[in-house]
Amino acid sequence: MLMFLTAFPRGFAIEVLDVYNGPPRVAFKFRHWGYMEGPFKGHPPHGQRVEFFGVCVFHISSTVDEDTWVEKAEYFYECGNFLVSFFSTPASAAVASALGCPLMRVN
Repeated sequence: MLMFLTAFPRGFAIEVLDVYNGPPRVAFKFRHWGYMEGPFKGHPPHGQRVEFFGVCVFHISSTVDEDTWVEKAEYFYECGNFLVSFFSTPASAAVASALGCPLMRVN
């Protein structure tokens, strides 16, 4: 977690884009994003926006009131595109993603 705090000193926001259904299972599409203004695992910051999209399913406690809590969360997203964006600019990340496994093309 500390590596994300260092890489994204202004934060790594999450934005809910669409909600597909309501309790007790809440499925939604999200975007997670921030500006890489600090180093990440020895790679220098590039100052560009890093983002990824995904879908999440929250499994909510049986009653929906002020004591409601999420019992389980399942996240689904394309990990390769997200990771390559840490090591390159958005344009080169798009090219690497189009060519196949982006982690194999990181310098």
